[in-house]
Amino acid sequence: MERIVAKLLIYGDLPKDSILLNLSTVCRDLHSNNYNKEELISRVYKEVKKLLVLGTSCAFDKNLWHNYLTYLLIMDENPFSLTCEKVGSKDGSVNHFAKNDFHAYRELFNYDFSELEEKLGIDCFSCITDYRSIDKPELMYNSNVSEKVRGLSELLEKTTSDEEFFDCITDFYKRIGVGSFGLNKAFRIRECTSGEVEFTPINNMDKVVLNDLVGYEIQKKKLIDNTKAFVAGKKANNVLLFGDSGTGKSTSIKAIVNEFYGDGLRMIEIYKYQFRLLSQLIAQLKNRNYKFIIYMDDLSFEEDESDYKFLKAVIEGGVETKPDNILIYATSNRRHLIKETWRDRRDVEQDGDIHRSDTMEEKLSLANRFGVTIGYYKPSRQEFYDIVTELAARHDITMEKEELLRAADRWELNHGGISGRCAQQFINYILGQ
Repeated sequence: MERIVAKLLIYGDLPKDSILLNLSTVCRDLHSNNYNKEELISRVYKEVKKLLVLGTSCAFDKNLWHNYLTYLLIMDENPFSLTCEKVGSKDGSVNHFAKNDFHAYRELFNYDFSELEEKLGIDCFSCITDYRSIDKPELMYNSNVSEKVRGLSELLEKTTSDEEFFDCITDFYKRIGVGSFGLNKAFRIRECTSGEVEFTPINNMDKVVLNDLVGYEIQKKKLIDNTKAFVAGKKANNVLLFGDSGTGKSTSIKAIVNEFYGDGLRMIEIYKYQFRLLSQLIAQLKNRNYKFIIYMDDLSFEEDESDYKFLKAVIEGGVETKPDNILIYATSNRRHLIKETWRDRRDVEQDGDIHRSDTMEEKLSLANRFGVTIGYYKPSRQEFYDIVTELAARHDITMEKEELLRAADRWELNHGGISGRCAQQFINYILGQ
């Protein structure tokens, strides 16, 4: 194995503590005939445990070794894989090196662990190459990762040549993508010591779709139309969803990501204290073959905060043009995002129909940079009843309608008033009884 791993060029930049690299050093030490058997067994078991942890978290199945190698191929963001993601495989000198690496990976796919097991007296590899996971999909930590890795792994197992292996992987890169962006829908960010932004997948994202949000049909249509244009490569606008709490603003955005994920839409969630990282974030996203929504939830600024000025420049107005594959979707309880006071109107000058207020214009200018603004308002009493009734029907609640609505009235009096969120919380309460 150590000789095979040493042949890797494009895919040879393995993490120092990777399972493959550590197992290759075990094989190297074994072939040196100068080793401590118990120490080597301990090292092997440590890597097998890491393989089991990865397999459990991603719900890998059948051949964990093949699943793991496939996972490495998918996650490796190198010049070749990133080019394939963007334009597919093109004739070029780099293909020669890639095919050499894929030949090495085919050797690793077919690697015979029997020598290692016989000399060390272990049988763990026989088990992990014929592995049966717990047959409960709800235990999957991330079904997107699991389905894609297992699907590609099974295709690679069936290949009979380096060319077929090459075609399978490059087709995956073009259709799905490479690295974490290819496997996941949504991410949070954190700043690395190098100054770059690191993307952390959100593995347990809500599976909500727009049909789960009862009512607000006009609002949903505006959001869908803008997002459809965006993923189709047409001109689209930044979006601000504003209005009362509990009306489905955040739910709408999560549903949009779920529904357009197959079209290459990804979401990056960013918090207000991270706005200083926006420029670096955009620089790292602009050349990727995805459409990104930078999502800002519950966005608002107090009177003494000035971070909104930086956000204004990034959204629209800075020297650097915002890439076509990035939009900003924000939710807020405030229509204009920034706290306004009557003091802001003291410098208003009136001359006929001409009004000028520098303070007011400064504060309104941020909201004005969102090309689409969508209002989500609290439902009327009848609309609240309609939401409760629809949610009850979806969950097969058999209470008499009058009894159900009376109970909903009592619930909302003690839980923040009528809203879609309140209706859902009420239904959850009924289901829990």
